[in-house]
Amino acid sequence: MFVDKAKVYVKGGDGGDGLVAFRREKYVPEGGPAGGDGGDGGDVIFRVDEGLRTLVDFRYQKHFKADRGEKGRNKSQHGANAEDLIVRVPPGTVVVDDDTQEILVDLTHHEQEVVIAKGGRGGRGNTRFATPNNPAPSIAENGEEGQERWVVLELKVMADIGLVGFPSVGKSTLLSVVSGARPKIGAYHFTTLTPNLGVVDVGDGRSFVMADLPGLIEGAHEGVGLGHEFLRHVERTRVIMHVVDMAATEGRDPFDDWVKINEELKLYNAKLEERPQIIAANKMDMPEAEEHLEAFKRKLAEKGRDIPIYPISAYAKTGVQELMYKIADLLETIPETPQVEELPEVTERKVYRLETSEEEDFTIRRDNDVFVVDSPSIEKLIKRTNFSTHESVMRFARILRKKGVDKALRSRGAQDGQTIRIGDFEFEFVEQE
Repeated sequence: MFVDKAKVYVKGGDGGDGLVAFRREKYVPEGGPAGGDGGDGGDVIFRVDEGLRTLVDFRYQKHFKADRGEKGRNKSQHGANAEDLIVRVPPGTVVVDDDTQEILVDLTHHEQEVVIAKGGRGGRGNTRFATPNNPAPSIAENGEEGQERWVVLELKVMADIGLVGFPSVGKSTLLSVVSGARPKIGAYHFTTLTPNLGVVDVGDGRSFVMADLPGLIEGAHEGVGLGHEFLRHVERTRVIMHVVDMAATEGRDPFDDWVKINEELKLYNAKLEERPQIIAANKMDMPEAEEHLEAFKRKLAEKGRDIPIYPISAYAKTGVQELMYKIADLLETIPETPQVEELPEVTERKVYRLETSEEEDFTIRRDNDVFVVDSPSIEKLIKRTNFSTHESVMRFARILRKKGVDKALRSRGAQDGQTIRIGDFEFEFVEQE
């Protein structure tokens, strides 16, 4: 089974809560605060494993959640950080944010890894809130929530040789002859619906990976037929090998086939026109193949293209071994650097912040009789505030006053007893003396 696209949910672990605790020692009657910080939540990390070749595992597991950090401990001990969650992906995987369609990373090298969902920070214990005015605070923070997102994984086959050509020209037959791959073969269009990979042992100590890619039709660059599902994989091959039915068994002109396929490749990605190419003139054991080959060479010369042509018969296995030697020689002259997805100039993870000052990073609107305060920073503060203690509630109220929320609500007509909503949190507005 070959799966080359998957959508998964990832979530970093939440941070552990900070602890409210005090020293309780025999000879220290008025011990100070001793609550430790919570541990950080684990990250979700994608790591390349060259032993994987498909995304089939993501068909059965679509949710990946890292563990949360431990709560803070007494005696000012820090809670343990959670272990990161390592998710193995095959080389050639492109990770796309499902909401923004932004390409997050292009994973190509073995052991390459990237943090896809960052774990939350641990909350601070009450030791961190001690001041000269309040030497024994009962304040501790909740852990921060881990980052979460849906991402789409797209696998682009990474092969040395990519076989391209119209349906039923003999690509699958050629791959089965030169490698241990056993693709489904039949005399009808679109036999190959997914890429097949095979390792070719040339016999002189050299080997390479060959991919039989689904057949092309006109309009593929616009998504017609298998369209983009096919063209995605061509981008990663080091050499493009056109397999041409030189006997014209389907009634098409061999040279016209070659021209149409090149046009589809160029329209999808102009850089594919610069990729090294070779032509395998297949079915040379059939009648009229020699005449078609001569005409093909003449038309190719008229276009000024100098592309090597190798007459073969995959079915009769003639000329195939010589072609494999030529391919191995060609690959030795081409760098092994994979074709990497073009990413924006800034590839680091972006952190979006409001450009306004700390005192003005909120807006107020009316929802019938409820005043709604919209502010990402205040919503984050609410999630980290432990409202079970009076001191934590008063600290939250002081921060709102400092930000100017109370003053702004009064100017918008908020009166004592009216409901104020911030995110999912509602409370009554109380005039402060």
